Amino acid sequence: MNRWVQKYTGILRSLRITYWLYNVTNLGKLKRNKQLYKQFGVKKALWQSISHADIKQASNDIPWMDKTGITVDAIRQHNAFKKFGATIQKQLLHWPENGYLIIPQMFAEKADEINAEIERLKEENKVDFNFTGRKIMDAWKYSNLIDTIFRDAQLLDIFEFIFQKKPVPFQTINFVYGSEQRPHSDSIHMTTEPLGYLSAVWIALEDIQPGSGELVYYPGSHKLNYVMSEDYQTGNNALLIGGHNYEHYEDKIDELIQQQTTKPEYFYAKKGDVFIWHANLLHGGSAITDTSLTRKSMVGHYYADGVLCYHEISQRPAVIKTTQ
Repeated sequence: MNRWVQKYTGILRSLRITYWLYNVTNLGKLKRNKQLYKQFGVKKALWQSISHADIKQASNDIPWMDKTGITVDAIRQHNAFKKFGATIQKQLLHWPENGYLIIPQMFAEKADEINAEIERLKEENKVDFNFTGRKIMDAWKYSNLIDTIFRDAQLLDIFEFIFQKKPVPFQTINFVYGSEQRPHSDSIHMTTEPLGYLSAVWIALEDIQPGSGELVYYPGSHKLNYVMSEDYQTGNNALLIGGHNYEHYEDKIDELIQQQTTKPEYFYAKKGDVFIWHANLLHGGSAITDTSLTRKSMVGHYYADGVLCYHEISQRPAVIKTTQ
């Protein structure tokens, strides 16, 4: 059933009642939102749709490295800074300016094992590409190896340093080919209140070649305003999610990029290299110009503990199934 749902592309994906029924079946996991709804002035039942517009008492809390005036010295003097090696320390110092960090060959020794594990899971019909034809969702649920990488202690330490809150592993996505996804902020897909308490890791599972649909990102774009449903024409109504909602969002992001001086950069990673980015960093998959090339990679998304987590694009609360 789960495989069918992941591949399904019909009208049910646009009906709010589909998500309401799903939420009802997961009320036990959504109970944590009751106090958070009260805190943020959300006048909704736990099973109903939720969007940024429903938050009537926004928080002033933001991740500490997002705060105006954060200095290199303040980061360097933080007690937890000492636990990282020189490479990660250097990258963390540039996080407020860049919105990302790169760690060379962090998982170089595990990349081939992960690729082999994905092939095994596909052969055993435990995972498959979802409706996009590009993404294999949540392989961590079926693999001790991938789950161990997903919960790598050093990764969790980095996210905890960025958030100054405990990280909650939420979702993995494996790719064989480039996504060719237009530039976007992850905060439209996995949203938090307070804003900014999400981050992601991208792991190269092979040397990435030009023309393979390499990762494209916009340094410093995390400092732009978050784009939410109020900021573009969604086509949503009381019963439906607009059929061109996401396309209109992508158009809005393209418009925003054209108004800025930020320029795209491309990540020609070596096997095992890691790219960690801010919740609002604009990024995507560039066009595949050589169809003979793969772009094997794995993404992990992490929320911060104790914040409200939901999905702005589909306007549903996040059902967090991971445990630590």
